[in-house]
Amino acid sequence: MPLSSPIFRKVLLGAFLLSAATLLALDFYLVRFTSQQHVASIQNRLRAEGRIFSRELEDIPAERLQSWAAAAGVNAEARVTVITPRGGVLADSEQEPEFVENPSAQPEVRAALQGRAGSAVRPSSTLDRQLFHFAMPIRYGGKAGFVLELAVPVENVKSTTGTVLNRLFAVLIAATLLALAIAYIFSRSFTRRINRLKYFAENLEKAPASEKALDGGNDELGELGRSLDRAAARLRELLERLNLESAQRESILASMVEGVLAVDSQLRVTFCNDAFLRAVGAAGPVRQRSPLIETVRDPGLVDIVTHVLGSKGPMRQRLYFPGPEGRSFEVHVSPFKAPSGAGAIAILHDVTDLERLERVRRDFVANVSHELRTPLTAIHGYAETLLEGGLEDAENNRKFVEIISAHAMRLSNIASDLLRLSELETNRATPEPERISVRAAVETALKTVEPESRLRGIQVTCGEQGAFEVMGEKGRLEQVLVNLLDNAIKFNRPGGEVHVEVRQGPEGGTHIIVADTGIGIPSTDLSRIFERFYRVDKTRSREMGGTGLGLSIVKHIVERMHGTLRVESQLGKGSTFTIALPSGSGPLPRQA
Repeated sequence: MPLSSPIFRKVLLGAFLLSAATLLALDFYLVRFTSQQHVASIQNRLRAEGRIFSRELEDIPAERLQSWAAAAGVNAEARVTVITPRGGVLADSEQEPEFVENPSAQPEVRAALQGRAGSAVRPSSTLDRQLFHFAMPIRYGGKAGFVLELAVPVENVKSTTGTVLNRLFAVLIAATLLALAIAYIFSRSFTRRINRLKYFAENLEKAPASEKALDGGNDELGELGRSLDRAAARLRELLERLNLESAQRESILASMVEGVLAVDSQLRVTFCNDAFLRAVGAAGPVRQRSPLIETVRDPGLVDIVTHVLGSKGPMRQRLYFPGPEGRSFEVHVSPFKAPSGAGAIAILHDVTDLERLERVRRDFVANVSHELRTPLTAIHGYAETLLEGGLEDAENNRKFVEIISAHAMRLSNIASDLLRLSELETNRATPEPERISVRAAVETALKTVEPESRLRGIQVTCGEQGAFEVMGEKGRLEQVLVNLLDNAIKFNRPGGEVHVEVRQGPEGGTHIIVADTGIGIPSTDLSRIFERFYRVDKTRSREMGGTGLGLSIVKHIVERMHGTLRVESQLGKGSTFTIALPSGSGPLPRQA
């Protein structure tokens, strides 16, 4: 509605103020002008009548002067007074001369007594009304110095001015109504265009590119509409670029394996990716501006971020987050400044695997050094013994050489196993995978370990075997089985048993199971038995002549055949190793 429009109300108020100001100005100037013109007209009339009356007075005798004044007043519609040079009244058309106050003190009379015409407006003391007085010098009875005064009421002037004002007021009322109508039409169109501009500006980012702020117009609003159209085009281009950059940033941060966290100066979360939530063990999305302590329960990370916000300098520290898996992270926190205020950004690098690899490397170096030192020390010691006279000892020299040969063979086995592991880990080229009969590989392995089992009194049995085939290299599969059987025999109790079985897995594929009734493996060691040189019973393992690399080789070979290796064990009751390999019904990918 136009009445609810501020513009319409302002235009209407302006029209009223303009009309009021015009009315006041016209009232002041027009009334004044009309009064002046009317007074001037009366003065000219009275001057003309005074001249006529002055000629008539020359022939009027003194005894008839009062009656003449009365007749002249009727004819002139004015009060006629004849005044002597001394200021006395000779005749008056309204009263008897003796009852009229001496007029010599009046300004117009004083002017006339001095020889010039005068006029004035003042109330009459005898008639109780406002009169316009005009006095002029005349001659009477052949003598100069007499004064003729004419007076008329001023009500006629006010009546004339009031009539003019009434007509002017009617015209102003009509002009005000016309201005109101014009304001209504103008403000309605103006408001509609402004509302259109307002709607376009408020929905600038949603408006299609073809939509315009205004359909046309060559006025200021039209120019404003065209400016908004140009601004809208630039804004759309900017929004598209920002959306693209935001989407790219979100994709990059979401796909990062490193956890990313951003907080403001009040330790409220402004951004975090899924990797960070997984690192700190938080579930679900984090709402914007939520306190960091609600998401992160680890006091170490909160302390680092707080320190960086206070010191305004970067900080790096390694933290351990406890949990089901227990992960270690290298945390790098840096401050940053933004238009909305200062904050900090934290990057969490998962170094759990690096720590594990570092630990494995240290253990490997230590184990290799230890494994090599024992046979080398023995070889060096017995060689010195032989050189220092042992060669002449006919009873022991052969024994010393046999010990040196045994330790040299052990060094050779360690070197061979290390080379084999190196080949498996470096993914060197291997022959084209072939279809292997699992039954044939098991029989070959059983024949290989048969002397050792007979020597130790271990019974090796083989359960039902079907015609299972897998894809891979026959020699490596046989080595896997030999290593598992050899461990099952060496770490068994006297008179123990080893059982081998091949069957189809519950989800397809082929399962090879090697079970023994040996000493078993403690549960604390199960996760590490596939590490290089790791031994559960180190003393017995060395006595058996093992290198500590057999199970590590088994794991690498099984994984290269796209299989899995699982172990179950009870201390003192034995262990069961299960190899799950894909079926050989179709060709497997060539090994790299």
